[in-house]
Amino acid sequence: MSAPIILALRLMMALALYGFLGWALFILWRDVQKQGFSLANRRVPGISLTIRHGRGAPIVKNFTQPEITLGRDPGCDIPLIDDTVSTRHAQLTYHHGQWWLEDLASTNGTGLNNIMVTMATVLTSGDEIHCGDTRLIVNLSTDAFVSPTQRVERQK
Repeated sequence: MSAPIILALRLMMALALYGFLGWALFILWRDVQKQGFSLANRRVPGISLTIRHGRGAPIVKNFTQPEITLGRDPGCDIPLIDDTVSTRHAQLTYHHGQWWLEDLASTNGTGLNNIMVTMATVLTSGDEIHCGDTRLIVNLSTDAFVSPTQRVERQK
């Protein structure tokens, strides 16, 4: 074969290779964008906790974040004024499509419906959490809260 034909074939092969690589990178980039958008719009269902301590009036708190800490520490999401509660007593987390309760190695333990929690346990609506002398009643919302990115879009 002559040199110009071999050169033309090499150029065509190089263009085909670079075209394939460009196409593959574009497909990967598009999939990463879709996955990022999907994760950004993931919704956490609402949870409200009715806090009862002694004979005082119950306090209802609603949450939108996927992690809630309970304890005496003022930095906790639900600070409990109770000497029988540890500084960081228990934690509620939302993962795998469910709300979970976990004791954080508290001194007096955490109870769920009068049973001591020894490992992460799934919560349902109407469950009663016992942290010392404080009782918290769980109410899970069927409606999903709006994600932070959607809140920003609504405000515009």
